[in-house]
Amino acid sequence: MGNALRFLYVECCSKPTTGGGAAGGGGNWVNQHVHHGVSTSTDNAGVSALARDIRQFELTSQVPEGLSKHVVSSKKAQSNWYTKLSEAWAQTKPPPKSPQEVSKLVISTLKNHKKADVEGLLSFYGLPLSQSAVEVTTGPAPPVANGAKYELNTLPVDEKAVADGDTVTVYVSTLTPREAACVPQAVQVAAVERAKARAQRNYTKADALHKQIIDAGYRMLNIHNEEILARKYRIRLRGIDAPESSMPYGKEAKEELIRLVVGKSLKVLIFDEDRYGRCVGDIYCNGVFIQERMLKKGLVWHYGAYDKRPELEKWEKDARDKRIGLWASANPEKPWEWRKNRREQR
Repeated sequence: MGNALRFLYVECCSKPTTGGGAAGGGGNWVNQHVHHGVSTSTDNAGVSALARDIRQFELTSQVPEGLSKHVVSSKKAQSNWYTKLSEAWAQTKPPPKSPQEVSKLVISTLKNHKKADVEGLLSFYGLPLSQSAVEVTTGPAPPVANGAKYELNTLPVDEKAVADGDTVTVYVSTLTPREAACVPQAVQVAAVERAKARAQRNYTKADALHKQIIDAGYRMLNIHNEEILARKYRIRLRGIDAPESSMPYGKEAKEELIRLVVGKSLKVLIFDEDRYGRCVGDIYCNGVFIQERMLKKGLVWHYGAYDKRPELEKWEKDARDKRIGLWASANPEKPWEWRKNRREQR
């Protein structure tokens, strides 16, 4: 066992524990500093707890009490994990110190074991639940181009996610640094418990847990035969306004947006949030600026009341001059006026 592990063990053993014997290290120590796996008094509580439990395992060959509630495999299998973790920790130079580094070590050491077990073990110690989360760094976020507040890189878009010609629902993997840092603990726990339920073929429980995840604004998506926890965002395309579905060219605008984005991963620059809770942003797909494409095809209006970019105004004017799309009509009804008239008729 490396010096770092001995140091962490001494540090955590200097803390008072409540109840339990030699085998109760993880549960007792973590419960004083972690609520449902989240550190409340020190960022290194989970690191110290795992270090202590590995040391206790080396002395007693016993795994922590309470771990079985978080994982699906037997105590014999758990003993195998701690043997591997002890060896891996001792061989790692320099030794891991932060929760992110320890999480990475656990994931790489147990990469051939059940996903539900690895996630359950990480949850037990309050460590980051995904390998990508270990890349999270502290400090200010990197600057985003063009004055946007932040950037999203989405998972492939589903056809049902396109509501009309200017609104689309996207999902962003929680394995990305920005998302990994803000997943609610209740969602993390539900995701781990769902994985365990599926491993046990308890699909009724798994479905109920997935509903909890969905209600919180997240969803489990199957990407390349791997389930990914993803966060939901509703995006209102910035600077354009598409005809409503019952208006002329409303259907065509939606179909074009589907053609441009469905099945593809998008880059979305978020600038604001509208009164309906949608993120207002610019969407790019494989280097193509989606608003530009929609304007040049004459399928949307430039929303000049809220967006003063001259290039958007020019793209609309070019389509109008060529009488493309909705501009084939001499005087097409503006969608914002159409909505206003409908509200007044109620």
